[in-house]
Amino acid sequence: MPTGIQIRDARKQLLDAAERILLRDGPSSLTSRAVTTEAGCAKGVLHKHFADFDAFLAELVHDRIARIEDQATALRKSAGTGSVADNLTDALMDLFDPVAVAIVSLIIFRDELRARLRQARPAHSVPVLTEASAMIASYLTDECEIGRIAADADIDSLALSLIGAGHLLFTARNGTPPDAGAVDKVVTTIIADVVQRRLL
Repeated sequence: MPTGIQIRDARKQLLDAAERILLRDGPSSLTSRAVTTEAGCAKGVLHKHFADFDAFLAELVHDRIARIEDQATALRKSAGTGSVADNLTDALMDLFDPVAVAIVSLIIFRDELRARLRQARPAHSVPVLTEASAMIASYLTDECEIGRIAADADIDSLALSLIGAGHLLFTARNGTPPDAGAVDKVVTTIIADVVQRRLL
């Protein structure tokens, strides 16, 4: 409940509240009133920090993109270690957590948010998925240079296939994420040709 006491790090509290709503109730329940109620603050707090609700949602998306950029750094460091399939499976499992899946749905179905995001990133068709595809492509490029996948591999197509298949896997189970075995099966199938051909 609003108390009149200044909230420390209000932006983070509001973003965390939005993620909790996405997890519990889904994208359709994400409203400015729901966010401020969940955060335990007055509605005016959100508008003090953000021009409007779509600006707040854009910040939520950008926060998720920043996490993907951090994940991309870690994934690239894994190149040359473990197996390519295991590294990709772990990356997809981390990437498509329930909040990320809900954020992608939010982007797809909220026209105003998509328009706002395209002002900052005009070349991005679906933010979050676009950055995720770039993350996978960078990793595959590193593995290609090391020689663990075929030198003539179509990196961009592989990345799109992995992200597209991963997204479908994580949205097709009524809120129950697939286990690592199911993800590994898809990953292994997609990369099988480029892994085999590098041995020839």
